[in-house]
Amino acid sequence: MTDRKHSFPPVVDARTRLLVLGSLPGERSLAEQRYYAHPQNQFWRLISPAAGRDLAALDYPDRLAALREAHIGLWDVVASARRTGSTDAALRDVEGHDIVALAATLPDLRGIAFNGGTAFRTGSKQLGMAADRYTILALPSSSPLHTIGFEKKLPHWEALRNLLE
Repeated sequence: MTDRKHSFPPVVDARTRLLVLGSLPGERSLAEQRYYAHPQNQFWRLISPAAGRDLAALDYPDRLAALREAHIGLWDVVASARRTGSTDAALRDVEGHDIVALAATLPDLRGIAFNGGTAFRTGSKQLGMAADRYTILALPSSSPLHTIGFEKKLPHWEALRNLLE
């Protein structure tokens, strides 16, 4: 049986206006204990316009600090699951995070964006009726497995700026 994988703590503070939710960190991220650690994952490049600076050029602690400065939070919809490899399709025995409870602690929260289809489907169910309180965005996955290309993903991610202004 595959070992159980666990998500990281949320990266948020009381000023968070936008919460970006992934599914569950991949193998590289779990090994390094860093969100979006795989060098081919486009997350840091895609979120940079919303944050107003090039996050990919920063070291990891500074990336997280820059997200918080930009009022952007980060977490996952899956608290733990069994999975071989890093693909969302391999997720089994999923236990979700309590997104509603976290959102209730964020007084300035305006929007919740989901990084990829699995995060959107899972997170939408978890939010239930609470989804009506926020602007909800389903983003194309930053994963290199989602092969539509960076240039086609970028306009969707750039729309996040509207939730921060």
